[in-house]
Amino acid sequence: MKQETEAIGIVSTGVYLPDRRMSGRDIATLSGIPLEVVELKMGIKEKIVPGPNDHTCQMGVLAAKEALKKADLDPRELDLIIYIGEEHKEYPLWTAGIKLQQEIGAVNAWAFDVAMRCGTTVMALKVAKDMMKADPEIRTVLLAGGYRNVDFIDYENPRTRFMYNLSAGGGAIILQRGYQKNELLETSLMTDGSFSEDVVVVAGGTKHPITADAIEKRLNYLEVLDPAGMKARLEEKSMRNFLQVIRQSLKKSGLSEVDIDYLAILHMKRSAHEYVLRELQLQEEQSVYLEDYGHIGQIDQILSVELALEQGKIATGDVVVLVSAGIGYAWGATTIRWGKKIAY
Repeated sequence: MKQETEAIGIVSTGVYLPDRRMSGRDIATLSGIPLEVVELKMGIKEKIVPGPNDHTCQMGVLAAKEALKKADLDPRELDLIIYIGEEHKEYPLWTAGIKLQQEIGAVNAWAFDVAMRCGTTVMALKVAKDMMKADPEIRTVLLAGGYRNVDFIDYENPRTRFMYNLSAGGGAIILQRGYQKNELLETSLMTDGSFSEDVVVVAGGTKHPITADAIEKRLNYLEVLDPAGMKARLEEKSMRNFLQVIRQSLKKSGLSEVDIDYLAILHMKRSAHEYVLRELQLQEEQSVYLEDYGHIGQIDQILSVELALEQGKIATGDVVVLVSAGIGYAWGATTIRWGKKIAY
């Protein structure tokens, strides 16, 4: 009975997607890559791009309002807000979570930002759960934020072609201690600092301040500083670590990969997506390939769950695994028992 009262469940999710789209053909034209490579190999039929009013924190606000509406929850009931959006937002040196708190009317909460690139949502779920278990005053937590790192893509730079899928959107998750549905189980995280400076925006920080010359040289876009070295290290570690965090999250939850019913996975090239499914002995219908959305960073897992629910791919009692990988490099997975808890 004690375990029941201490369970932490997902009350609702919310997603905001801008209206604008960029097609695979657009990317092919801008980059010079054949259309069939963009659509079939890179897995981008189209992706979402922000409109003039689709600012990062604001997209998180809209997703948060959607999650609150679904939960029929008064924002004054929120105790904590963890901002899971990107560092690229309306203003630099700015705590977006506090702005989001104000915009949704969460007057009784306090807020802070976290960042782990595309691994932020998975990491924040662990942070939230651990804080809720440690502090009895934290009962209801909102994770929300927006993403539009597509702004940093130079389609004429072939070194960054693996990031041509970057898109835009907002996502939110509401957690509650004592909620007996959609139980948040255990998380596994890994980071590897040998990748920490492989992918950066060169200009704009303290090492290389933004200047007219830097902009002219297009140093204000994402760049890969050591393409050959990064490729070699990723080939050695990435998929291995990706699968390891999934298996470790399941193991910590008292489960194994044979128990997976649905995998909420970030958008990646089609061959990598299929490889992960094969390694875990999953069928295509046990996931959603985000070829019509692109890669919305740490929002992918939230979007994947919502799409799966709409398509009837998740049922009560299912084991759902959220998995991510982020530049830096970070890997993370979280296991959820969806729906009401049932006996086995």
